[in-house]
Amino acid sequence: MVQFDNVGLRYGTDREVLSDITVTLEPGRFYFLTGASGAGKTSLLRLLYLAQRPSRGIIRMFGQDLITTPREKLPEYRRRIGVVFQDFRLVSHLSAFENVALPLRLSGLPERDIARPVADILDWVGLSHRSTASPASLSGGEQQRVAIARAVIGRPEILVADEPTGNVDPEMALKLLRLFEALNRLGTTVVVATHDAHLRENLPNPQILHLERGRLTRRNATSSEGSRR
Repeated sequence: MVQFDNVGLRYGTDREVLSDITVTLEPGRFYFLTGASGAGKTSLLRLLYLAQRPSRGIIRMFGQDLITTPREKLPEYRRRIGVVFQDFRLVSHLSAFENVALPLRLSGLPERDIARPVADILDWVGLSHRSTASPASLSGGEQQRVAIARAVIGRPEILVADEPTGNVDPEMALKLLRLFEALNRLGTTVVVATHDAHLRENLPNPQILHLERGRLTRRNATSSEGSRR
């Protein structure tokens, strides 16, 4: 599904924030991305959802070398990736319902086929009663749930989530994890960046990708925080 070969990333002339990243993400697996603040998690996610090109190395995704792919072709690959941003990025003038429906409309789905799946996913994240609310009238936790619903509504081939449960209570965090898990069982490769150890403990046998100072180590879910594989 995804292959990084000796990938490095730097911003401007600063030192590399990611160095020598070599990893393969297998189709249909569930990955947690961990690491201290500043370790490079968000930068790695930006590479995964094609918002950033690396400074060096090779990235292959969906069987394509995306380093040599023309920029105008990248949107077609981005449409196969669902993203939950840390800052939500909801469209301010659209209701919760319309924000969640947006990916379906952009994909060209007929209007008659949009209302039911959007209503179902809003119900799943506990926001059916807030479907007509604007983002400005939603709490931070509610905005996060709308952002997650929007990311998963189209059943993406890859789901990338940056601290997706950071603004919800533990009960809702577990419910959202179950949503990601259900999507994963349908075949979506899931990558969740999180500091929440309790969240990781509630998923059987996830793959753990751990970043330390911009370098990636891969560990079993049962490994201690300091161990490496």
